[in-house]
Amino acid sequence: MTDHNLDPIADRLRRERPVPSPGFRGDLRRRLSEQAPPSPAPARTPRLLVAAYAGSGALLLGVAAIGLAGIGPLAT
Repeated sequence: MTDHNLDPIADRLRRERPVPSPGFRGDLRRRLSEQAPPSPAPARTPRLLVAAYAGSGALLLGVAAIGLAGIGPLAT
């Protein structure tokens, strides 16, 4: 069978697909949302994360500069 032969079957399946009633879907959504665990608290602020990453990056660049200058703990 080619895809051309499957198009009418696909259309028929989409048309005849059973759909639950809106009342059932609403009730199900309410019950599931009551049982769901609470969402985790968001990060304090994005600025704090950016500052932490920038600070650690600057520290690592400083350590690398000291090592390249030959005065760090790994200098030979």
